[in-house]
Amino acid sequence: MLTQWWQKNRQRLIAHYCQHCGLPIEKRDVSASYIWLLCRRCQDSLQVPRCRCCGLACQRVVDYCGQCLTLPPLWRHLYCVGDYTPPLSHYVQRLKFNHQLHQADILAQMLAQQITPDVDAITFVPLHWRRQLWRGFNQSELIAKALAKRLGLPCVTLFKRTRATKAQLGMSRKQRQQNLTNAFELIEINHYSSLAIVDDVVTTGSTVQQLCKLLLDAGAKSVDIYCICRTPEPHSER
Repeated sequence: MLTQWWQKNRQRLIAHYCQHCGLPIEKRDVSASYIWLLCRRCQDSLQVPRCRCCGLACQRVVDYCGQCLTLPPLWRHLYCVGDYTPPLSHYVQRLKFNHQLHQADILAQMLAQQITPDVDAITFVPLHWRRQLWRGFNQSELIAKALAKRLGLPCVTLFKRTRATKAQLGMSRKQRQQNLTNAFELIEINHYSSLAIVDDVVTTGSTVQQLCKLLLDAGAKSVDIYCICRTPEPHSER
């Protein structure tokens, strides 16, 4: 417990240099814990114009990029903090692989600043029980709970992963879709008509697309996606 507290607070207490570029952090805002991690320039570098629908970077902010107009996803909006590149990728990896659980609250704080909430509740991408037992936690669930607390929304468990799937790193869109076929089950939807699905990283969107379909088929009116990172897709995959 003491180790977790120190990891969470050491930057605020003793360090005043950006963890990404190494330059001094001049503005100190204790109400935002991540301000002690990144300087203003590195924070601003995360903000690039994006398509509000798919979340991919564009030359300017648009409601629908050309790809979304041609082949719209099942979700309504996708909100993210930035691309899966440093420094964001470092924080996600520290959460997932180094068990730095305090990173979930920092990432949720970053994400909350990007969101205009218009949903009844928040849910999250599930892990298969074997992977969650091995890891000890579901990083998307931790982020979702921290985010829901900040946004004043309920966080509910709606999905179950019915079978273990292969790691999707390096797979094409088609391979990911095949890998995820019948991999999820909707436990319940309750009375919620609009929901947001939280994931740490969205790459091709195959996972959240499957979950969106389950919700919409069960009667949900709209689904948004909240993620920390949106991985740019290769041109051939789009």
